[in-house]
Amino acid sequence: MATMTRVWLAALAAGWMNAASAQMPLARLELGGAVIDVEVATSDAEQRLGLMYRSSLASDHGMIFVHPEDTRLCMWMKNTLIPLSVAFLDGEGRILNIEDMAPQSEDSHCALSSARYALEMNKGWFSTHGIKTGDRVEGIKSLPAQK
Repeated sequence: MATMTRVWLAALAAGWMNAASAQMPLARLELGGAVIDVEVATSDAEQRLGLMYRSSLASDHGMIFVHPEDTRLCMWMKNTLIPLSVAFLDGEGRILNIEDMAPQSEDSHCALSSARYALEMNKGWFSTHGIKTGDRVEGIKSLPAQK
């Protein structure tokens, strides 16, 4: 009986996660000549969920977390199953720093200074594309505001 309960709870959580991610707006951004498609997390609920419980992330796809003002942003990977890299961006879309994050970790990865956005991609995506601190994400101004 306990196994059935776990299966039901896992299915319920997966359904909730899929419903939440299906409601997130999508945006297309450009970075270092690469075009990326991102889910835009603007509400507290979307940002708390992030990329949790997903088993994969398509190539050149990610998630961007939008905040209403520059602040000290930190990210962690609890319940996130895939390795990610995060780029912290200022209000103009300039990369402040990039951090690699291990799956299912509660270690904090923080912006080195006040940031407005956090862009998560598959681990190593930024280095593979030659993206570094100081580079700018194009299209950032067209993102929806935080809810």
